[in-house]
Amino acid sequence: MSKAVSAHNPHIEALLARHADLESRIATESARPQPDMGIIAELKRAKLKIKDSLITG
Repeated sequence: MSKAVSAHNPHIEALLARHADLESRIATESARPQPDMGIIAELKRAKLKIKDSLITG
C-alpha cells in the first residue's frame, strides 16, 4: 500500500496503524518465555482481516 494513498484516506491510515499495532503485539507475545499461542492466533486472525480489508478496498 502506497504511503501517498494512505495520507489522503483516513480510513486506510487507521487500518495501517491497527495492522502495525497488531504486528507489534504479536512480536511482543512471541518473545515471551511461554507465549500464549491462543492470543497469537487471535492477533494473527485480526491482522489478516485488516490486510484483507486493505486489499479489497
